[in-house]
Amino acid sequence: MNMKLMTVGESADNDLGIFGGLSDEGDGVFKIGEMSKTYGVTLRTLRFYEDKGLLSPAREGSTRLYSRRDRTRLKLILLGRKVGFSLRDVKQMMDLYDPAGSNAKQLRLTLDKSEKQLGRLHKQQQAIEEAIGELSALMNVVRKKLAERPVVASSSSSS
Repeated sequence: MNMKLMTVGESADNDLGIFGGLSDEGDGVFKIGEMSKTYGVTLRTLRFYEDKGLLSPAREGSTRLYSRRDRTRLKLILLGRKVGFSLRDVKQMMDLYDPAGSNAKQLRLTLDKSEKQLGRLHKQQQAIEEAIGELSALMNVVRKKLAERPVVASSSSSS
């Protein structure tokens, strides 16, 4: 079961500053398998994010228990990766969150990184549009050449 990532503005909740719109409604805990299925990531990915300090599930013996905060952070990680941020960038933005503060530094950093990433995406979009144009032109040339060729019947039997 893959989940749809919410956009930042879809919720007024404020779990991680500007990224509060990514928080879950429920307060229950998820085990690693539930996290994997719900968010469409592998167990290995969840462990990797934990090793990198992006997630910090509680432990009950060897069982990882993911809180609402962990689920919100995972959604932010997935959103950040989707738009092309590095895990380092995502971690920097999340780590600046201060539940008691104004989070102005987090907001400024997020805006700065977002503006830079948007510029990179626009450049990639332009390069893709140029490649599509060139490929389309090539295909038109090939179609024209094929149309100019006489149709040759294939002879499958020899005399």
